[in-house]
Amino acid sequence: MKTPKHSVITSFLSRTKDRFHEYNEPKTLEERLGMVAEMEGIDGVEAVFPYEVGEAETFRTALDAHGLKIAAINVNVKAEPEFRNGGLTSIDPEVRAKAVRFIKDAKDFAATVGADKVTCCPLGDGYEFSFHCDYGLAWRHLVETLGEAGRHRPEIPLFVEYKPSETRGRCFVDTAAKALCLLNDIGVKEMGITLDFGHSMYGNENPAEVVSLLAASPYPFYVHINDNDGRWDWDYMVATRHFLDYVEFLYYLQETGYDDYMTSDTSPTRWDIKGTFEANARVTNRIWQKLAALDRDAFRTMVTERDYLKTWRFIEKEILAL
Repeated sequence: MKTPKHSVITSFLSRTKDRFHEYNEPKTLEERLGMVAEMEGIDGVEAVFPYEVGEAETFRTALDAHGLKIAAINVNVKAEPEFRNGGLTSIDPEVRAKAVRFIKDAKDFAATVGADKVTCCPLGDGYEFSFHCDYGLAWRHLVETLGEAGRHRPEIPLFVEYKPSETRGRCFVDTAAKALCLLNDIGVKEMGITLDFGHSMYGNENPAEVVSLLAASPYPFYVHINDNDGRWDWDYMVATRHFLDYVEFLYYLQETGYDDYMTSDTSPTRWDIKGTFEANARVTNRIWQKLAALDRDAFRTMVTERDYLKTWRFIEKEILAL
């Protein structure tokens, strides 16, 4: 079984900030791509549109110069001032139209540079309080706007990334189940779901179960890897807080035949940028290889029979090597 393909989101390769501090020095696109090219085990990027890519021809040339591939184009529909209270679900039709235009433009850009997907996390679309919005109207706006964007250039599928909160107290698309309901209501087959391990963990989901759920759906899915404490989206390095959950997550990715990129959505605030992303790839690959070497038939039988003491003994010996 081949080891996974790895990529990095470009926004984490330069200066980032939280409420109190800024981290790392700002870098040009060329510098960011040069850094990725030197990372062991990583050959792709997820580039943030429109703020971090520049002109399509320049971006494509820079990728080729560094021997890099595109995992996805990530379209930002939250940063514009008009999107502060929601872009895709705004009560202002002109704001909604602008958010749709952003996604369509991202698809056009993706087609020009040779990307095979666009992913969108509508973080500004949500609410904070009781009686803060008309939930039914907001849902209809999501169906209409994402449906219009999804039908544009259907050869470049639009993937919807769900997240429980941030920038809103509660995002409208906050769970895998709701994301699936949304795609079912939209009815565009050329769409998919982006599963972020950390979003799933702090949303009180089981990422491995979500993999199984999405794999059984008619929609493709794409993966972001990271970790957190289960209470907030800290974007830690993989397996640092939820080791066995991450092992099970990778196991089900193998079981369901996932072969797309695993994109590091990890924030190297206080740690070396290159070392952080190399650690994600290295640890993921080692676990992947460990799982690939298991007696799968025996392990599947144990899981199916639900004798967990027997299963746990197998995990102790074959996975944890205790």
